[in-house]
Amino acid sequence: MDVTLSDSTQPTRLPLRHRLGRNAGVTSIAVFFLCCVIAFAFSTDTFLTAGNLLNVLRQSAPLLIVATTMTLVITTGGIDLSIGSTLALIGALAAIALQAGIPDTVVFIGGLVLGGIIGLINGYFIAIAGMPAFIVTLGTLSVVRGIALLITQGYSVPIEGDGWFVELGRAWLFGTPLPAVIAIVTLLAGWVVLRHMRFGRYIVGIGTNAEGVRRAGVNVRLVIIKVYVLSGAAAGLAGLITTARLGSGSSNQGVGFELAVIAAVVLGSTNLFGGRGTILGTLLGALTIAVLGNGLILIHVSPFYTQIIQGAIMLFAIWMNTRIFAPQRTSKG
Repeated sequence: MDVTLSDSTQPTRLPLRHRLGRNAGVTSIAVFFLCCVIAFAFSTDTFLTAGNLLNVLRQSAPLLIVATTMTLVITTGGIDLSIGSTLALIGALAAIALQAGIPDTVVFIGGLVLGGIIGLINGYFIAIAGMPAFIVTLGTLSVVRGIALLITQGYSVPIEGDGWFVELGRAWLFGTPLPAVIAIVTLLAGWVVLRHMRFGRYIVGIGTNAEGVRRAGVNVRLVIIKVYVLSGAAAGLAGLITTARLGSGSSNQGVGFELAVIAAVVLGSTNLFGGRGTILGTLLGALTIAVLGNGLILIHVSPFYTQIIQGAIMLFAIWMNTRIFAPQRTSKG
C-alpha cells in the first residue's frame, strides 16, 4: 500500500464543479455558516459589531484549539472523550499552583506536559493494549473529572491578576485577542500537518487501512500514541486559557466540552469512521457552533434551546457521516 495516496492529502487539478463535489461537506457547512451570520446580522444590530465578533473569537478559542487535534484523532478512526475533563483538571491545578506561588512559566509548561501525559495514557491503552478508544477515553473522562473534583472539593479556585498567566486569556495581539491568535496558529499547524507532512499522511492512511500502513513499514502504534498526546496537550492548553480568561479554575469547567468539539469536527465533514479529515471544515464547524451560541443569546433565546440545537446538529452531522462517508469507506476497502 502506498500510504501517500489520499483524497484529503493529495491535491489534484480538477474543475471547480468537481472540487465542490468532492468537498460537498465543507461547502455545505460554509453555506450554513454564512446563512447563520446573515440571519443574526438582520435579527440584531449588535451581532456584527467588532466587539461582539472579537468576543466570539476569544470564547471559541479553546474549542478551535482542541477541535484541531480532535480532527487528527478522528481521522485515525479514534475518539477522545476525555478532553473536557482534562481541561477542567489542568485549569484547576493551574489555579491551585498559582495560589501556592509557583511561577507562571512553570505552571504553563506543567499544564501542557500533564495534558500530554493524560493523552499518553489514552494512547497506551488504545494503541498498545488494543482497547477501544471510546471505552478508554470514557474511563479517563470519569477518572480525570473525579480527580478535579477531589482536589477542588467542588469549589472554584481564584487566581491573582498580577502575573502574565492571566494575560494568556485576556491579552491582545495586533488588535486580536491572544487566545484567538493561539487558536489560529494551532489551526495552521494542524493544516500543515494533515496536508503537507508525512505524519499527516500516516494519520489518514491509518484511518483508511491501518493494516496496510503497518505493512508499509510505519509504526502505527507510535503514530496513534502521538495523536492522543497532541490531543491531551491541546486540552491542557485550552484549560490554561480558560482559567486565565475567567480568573479561576474549577472542576465544573469543560462539562460537555467534548461533545461541542466532536460536533465541530464532524459537522466540518471529517469522517467519523476515519480516513478523511479537514482542518478547514473543522474551523467552519467550530465557528458555526460559536456563532449559533452567541447569536441565540443576542436574540434572547433561552440557553437551554442552544443545547438542544447543538445536539440536533450533532445528530445530523453523524447521520450525514453514516449516509455519505461510510459507504465510501467500505468501498475503499
